[in-house]
Amino acid sequence: MRVGVVGCGYLGAVHAASMAELGHEVVGHDVDADKVARLSAAQAPFFEPGLGELLERTLTTGRLSFSTDPADLDGAEVVFVCVGTPQRAGELAADTSFVDAAVAALVEHLRSPALVVGKSTVPVGTAARLAAVLERDAPHLELAWNPEFLREGHAVEDTVHPDRLVLGVRSAEAEKRLREVYATPIAQGSPVVVTDFATAELVKVAANAFLATKISFINAMAEVCEAAGADVVQLADAIGYDDRIGRRFLNAGLGFGGGCLPKDIRAFMARAGELGADQALTFLREVDAINMRRRSRMVDLAREACGGSLIGHKVAVLGAAFKPHSDDIRDSPALNVAAQVQLQGGDVVVTDPAALENARRLYPGLAYADTAEEAATGADVVLLLTEWPQYRALDPAALGAVVRRRHLVDGRNALDPAAWRDAGWTYRALGRPVV
Repeated sequence: MRVGVVGCGYLGAVHAASMAELGHEVVGHDVDADKVARLSAAQAPFFEPGLGELLERTLTTGRLSFSTDPADLDGAEVVFVCVGTPQRAGELAADTSFVDAAVAALVEHLRSPALVVGKSTVPVGTAARLAAVLERDAPHLELAWNPEFLREGHAVEDTVHPDRLVLGVRSAEAEKRLREVYATPIAQGSPVVVTDFATAELVKVAANAFLATKISFINAMAEVCEAAGADVVQLADAIGYDDRIGRRFLNAGLGFGGGCLPKDIRAFMARAGELGADQALTFLREVDAINMRRRSRMVDLAREACGGSLIGHKVAVLGAAFKPHSDDIRDSPALNVAAQVQLQGGDVVVTDPAALENARRLYPGLAYADTAEEAATGADVVLLLTEWPQYRALDPAALGAVVRRRHLVDGRNALDPAAWRDAGWTYRALGRPVV
């Protein structure tokens, strides 16, 4: 099929290349000329494992192209809207202006009949509003909603082999066309849920709210474990054997960040309030608060490791991205902690395998190093804040040879405490007893 993709950011670039991988003829559109040029040259504008190779492979076939001209989308049978919905400045609610602008551009430039498919995470009710716009201004265009469920670091796999497909449609023809788009993953066993607009819009934010709640629950247990002298990792292992609970996402530590979970749960609360159902989601305020407290607690542990004051002490920060296998620093807990430590007088040096360029732009006042060894040289305390495999594999003895004092605070409970203590390190972690 001929497929268009509006917005070639994280979601759109991956979706465009993946649709070409599935055999479709794809045009990706973005207003950023530099981004379009990079994508056209098979250069991923952000770090995502496998995307560069996928771009090169699909561009070579001739099935994938990128353009700054929205008129190039005309003739596409299906056009996906993949633009961002950031949190509004000074508010909890999501900003849907980019989605509105994308749909307005399609109304202006699409002359042939097409199915417009929203993939952006939007407040419930947005699809119905946009469908009314199309019915009024462009009746040859029909709307559907097909939320994305990408995990950064696994986005290509999640698009080509999705764990589920949610199709919010109002006609059998729209469902048929989306089933044609996703014919390959459906044939390979990806389950399909066909539903109405409102349910499709709620699926993504409900899933993110549940994951955020699970993460904040185990971090709340970490607070209790610290007070009681218990071990939150062993606690998570024990309750994780219960099939009703499960062990995934029960990893106590610095908490969640990134461009999805924090802003999505806040927008969910805001929209529930607009609908008169605000009491249903009041628990998410505590979920958010628990998550943010973890960052402050991490700074407390760093200060304790330095004898009660960070002033004049060198602090090595391992990790800048909000999660491993990504260069995304949006609402990064690691950089938030690094900045707080610096504000309290610490001499901070940050390292990360992929996110240093982005971190330098957003936090130019911090110092940076290319490797963990370089960052840790002469350090009084080392903070592990993003659980990259490279940091999990560090040799405690080798790193101990370059620091000034062997103090480690593991913000992700990613390391073996015994191995580091045997190498002469003072090991602290969120939710684990002091030895």
